Amino acid sequence: MQRFHLFLILLSVIASSVMAQDADQVLSVWPKSPPQWTPPTESERDTSGADGRPVAGKPVIRLGFVSTPQVHVYRPAENDTSTAVVICPGGGFSILAWDLEGTEIAQWFQSIGVTAIVLKYRVPTREADPRWKAPVQDVQRAISMIRAGTIEGVRPSRVGVLGFSAGGNTAAHAALASERHYDAVDSVDGASCTPDFAVLVYPAWLVQEDDSSQLIDTLAVDENSPPMFLAHAADDRIDAASSVTMFTTLKQHGVASSLHVFATGGHGFGGRIAGAPTDAWRGLCESWMKSKGWLAP
Repeated sequence: MQRFHLFLILLSVIASSVMAQDADQVLSVWPKSPPQWTPPTESERDTSGADGRPVAGKPVIRLGFVSTPQVHVYRPAENDTSTAVVICPGGGFSILAWDLEGTEIAQWFQSIGVTAIVLKYRVPTREADPRWKAPVQDVQRAISMIRAGTIEGVRPSRVGVLGFSAGGNTAAHAALASERHYDAVDSVDGASCTPDFAVLVYPAWLVQEDDSSQLIDTLAVDENSPPMFLAHAADDRIDAASSVTMFTTLKQHGVASSLHVFATGGHGFGGRIAGAPTDAWRGLCESWMKSKGWLAP
């Protein structure tokens, strides 16, 4: 059994080296094993087959069976704005849309002076209860790593979190958490794990099934909640109420946020240009961040 476990780790390392080709640095999130969960028995790999749905005419890396969480660091080449963002790709808590909602978004942030940290969080957790807990633990640890200065050359003044779909659910839980969802493991966890802002793009499952005007019980907004930017398509199979209700609740508590619901665009568009209204979300997000003073005007 021990040999099998070592074999899985080796395959994970090989897969990680392929996925990290453009990253400046790759670090493990946890010094040893992550908090208790039920890890996959299969090795980490791209699960996309020949019939995998492309987005904007390009294939998507659907990274599955992630048991070794990592941060993939993308530093801006110039004009560092002292802003960092932890990026949580989506994938229904089953896989990670690694390039579409991860590395491609990181490269865009690089271009506008933001340090991007793509989080390879644990999946699958779809059968766990709650399914967001292990991913949120990974987010919280990643934010503490950034704030504790454990990532070489990364000393931001502010740290945000961005998530797509299930990653948006994860980002929302991390942004609104009232506590750390794991016991501290070392001095790194002495640093805050609460983000300064959140960007939620077509976030999934934020509202109650029987009342979409109310957030789920595990999401509690108050006047100290971080500001959020939300983007969603009206024709998304994941109800746009997740974004609308989050925005409305933030507004009720005086948290200045920004909401954009586009007529069309569907689900899972990432940051790719597809000739749809949703192509505009990145520019709108950049303008919002500039209005907050987090980017150069």
